[in-house]
Amino acid sequence: MSTTDGRRPERIAGLLLRELSMMLLRDLKDPRLRGVTITWVKMTDDLRHARIFFSHLEGAEHAAAAIAGFGSASGFIRRQIGRALGLRYTPDLVFEFDPGVEQAARIDTLLRKDRSRA
Repeated sequence: MSTTDGRRPERIAGLLLRELSMMLLRDLKDPRLRGVTITWVKMTDDLRHARIFFSHLEGAEHAAAAIAGFGSASGFIRRQIGRALGLRYTPDLVFEFDPGVEQAARIDTLLRKDRSRA
C-alpha cells in the first residue's frame, strides 16, 4: 500500500462534503433541508459507507425533519454522488445531526455573559 492510499478515505470524504454542499445549494429543493449545512464526512476505509454530519440553523429540533428530507432524496443524492465521484461503488450514506455547532454557540453565549459580569 502506498502512502497516498491511507489518505484516500479523507480525500473522498472532502470531495463528498463539497458535492453534498453544492447539491444543497442548487439541487435539493425539499423545505426540510433549508438551513442545513454539511459539517463533516467520515468514510470507511473501503469507501463503501459514509456518515454525513450536518448542522441546522434552527437547531436540533429540526434534525429529524432534515434526516427525513435526506431520506426522501437519497436515491437522487446517491446517483449524483456516483456520477460526480466516479467511484467503483457509490457509498451508502447515513445522515446524522452534529450537535457540535449548537454546543459551541451555547458555550460562546455563556462565556460572553460571564465576561459582561466581570
